[in-house]
Amino acid sequence: MSLTVLLVEDDRELRATLRDALEVEGHRVLTAASVSESVAMADHTAGLELVILDLGLPDGDGEQLLSHLRRRQSLPVLVISARHSDGQKIRLLDAGADDYLVKPFSIGELLARMRVAVRHRGTHLAPAVTRYERDGLLVDLAAHRVSLHGQAVHLTPTEFKLLARLVRSAGRVVTHRQLLCDVWGAEYTGHTHYLRLYMGQLRAKLEADPAEPQRLLTEPGVGYRLAEGSA
Repeated sequence: MSLTVLLVEDDRELRATLRDALEVEGHRVLTAASVSESVAMADHTAGLELVILDLGLPDGDGEQLLSHLRRRQSLPVLVISARHSDGQKIRLLDAGADDYLVKPFSIGELLARMRVAVRHRGTHLAPAVTRYERDGLLVDLAAHRVSLHGQAVHLTPTEFKLLARLVRSAGRVVTHRQLLCDVWGAEYTGHTHYLRLYMGQLRAKLEADPAEPQRLLTEPGVGYRLAEGSA
């Protein structure tokens, strides 16, 4: 399962690092760098499911956004900050934050805290599949690397996004609509010709015989499935 996440962080480098890590896990990530921008996004983003909130923002303090969110929504809020004060941690947790992570923290810890936060609201979020191996094909989403029988395979950004979406559901069918929505956006759910084109390109690069695919499988009238990887 993936989440729609609002990441509020004014440090450009850290924001990019966290966004990339969350997207590897399959999450849809919206980013903001100020209180005003994040308030607008929180108020106008349908289906927002979790907020990761830095405290030190250029036009105010993240506590303002926490207060704003708690007046309107009950979605999980994870605070990230370089501030170590126990008093502040307690105040923010009492004010409605679900967790408080002190910088620096590992990506693994952040992902685990996210899973705990949504589980407390009745949603189970399993760790995403980010590595796939089968018959000489290796896909490492975290390293953004694809190889076939030890040789690097160059994919375009869209080809990689499509393959990544299938990797995260390896062994299971992903519908045409879901693939189009996750790779191109909700406004493209009727453009099935995009899928045919890019699936053809992926098969040309990853299948021994693209006309008889053994990895990237078609489920007629439904969608596509990446053959289950090796244990």
